[in-house]
Amino acid sequence: MHIRFDVPADPAYPGRVAAALGTVRLRRFGYIGAVLTAVGVIGLVVSRGFGWGERMSPLWTTLVIAGVLSMLYRPWVLARARRRSGSYAVSGAYDITDDNIMMRSGSESGGIAWDGVDQVRDVGDFWVVYVGRNPATVIPRWLMSAEDAETLRAFLTERGLLRRR
Repeated sequence: MHIRFDVPADPAYPGRVAAALGTVRLRRFGYIGAVLTAVGVIGLVVSRGFGWGERMSPLWTTLVIAGVLSMLYRPWVLARARRRSGSYAVSGAYDITDDNIMMRSGSESGGIAWDGVDQVRDVGDFWVVYVGRNPATVIPRWLMSAEDAETLRAFLTERGLLRRR
């Protein structure tokens, strides 16, 4: 297998990468926030019903506020990343073989050997490549030809790396 494709110097591209990585890493804040908000609301309702709401309402209110802020954290981080990343737009390229992924961006280049990759997740228009528990890079599928994307999907599936969302 040998897949090569270019990444244009698009100001929106770094923001899309940040959103793909943020979706994976920041999703748990939404779940935690939903749980905190639900517990806080239930606590407020129950404590008012039993007459000890005045003493406990600061605790439940704090849980609701913390939950809402936690749910808003992910959208805030993603918006900030998109806003700040526009100045990072440089052209680049990917060169993917049976042995490794080589990436070039501007004057920088680096690679990841497939032997070091633990998993790959399908996230929107990207495949997020993990080394250990951390996302190491993304592979933008929409920049590849359909043939190359299918070849890479088959390779990742054969190696047991590709996980569904």
